[in-house]
Amino acid sequence: MRVGIDLIEIERVRRALERWEGFAERCFTEEERRYCDARVNPAESYAGRFAGKEAVGKALGCGVHFTWKEIEIAGRPKPRVSLSGRTRAWAERVQAGQIDLSMTHSRELAAAICVVSDAGA
Repeated sequence: MRVGIDLIEIERVRRALERWEGFAERCFTEEERRYCDARVNPAESYAGRFAGKEAVGKALGCGVHFTWKEIEIAGRPKPRVSLSGRTRAWAERVQAGQIDLSMTHSRELAAAICVVSDAGA
């Protein structure tokens, strides 16, 4: 079993969305952007997914710095994690099984915790 956790300031993500053209497109899939942009406060949802991707990368032991869109977080209320590309290949190589993710946020912070079971467990 592997565990990853992440915490991020929502304001930091809000600033990134405002300042850096292409930030959302670089880090989030079309489905994730559609979901987040439909929310009353999109930055909260983007921050939760950003933390979720970081937590998944940490639990898998591969990080996410160049593979943001290879970890997709969709669904509600229980988020579902889908992997693709190099991240999926890495997960297979390390024999990762089921991926469980939980996300939350307050007014200022978004957090996520990920648990990856061993394949066959």
